[in-house]
Amino acid sequence: MDANEKRLAAALAAVTAYIQTEEEALVTPPPERPRPRRFDQGNLWSLSGRQGMMNMRNLMQMKTFNRLR
Repeated sequence: MDANEKRLAAALAAVTAYIQTEEEALVTPPPERPRPRRFDQGNLWSLSGRQGMMNMRNLMQMKTFNRLR
């Protein structure tokens, strides 16, 4: 076998393997996806506190960065 025949054989083997894999994927059913977790609302006081901390931090960062300009 010369180099061209080897390349042709390798290409045909790759195409055959790809086609076989695609056919197997069509036959097998897709895996079941887990149900998405529900977001529990949780404690509203802690949610409000975290939101307040984030707002204060944002205000502090804006004040800091405006002074650098």
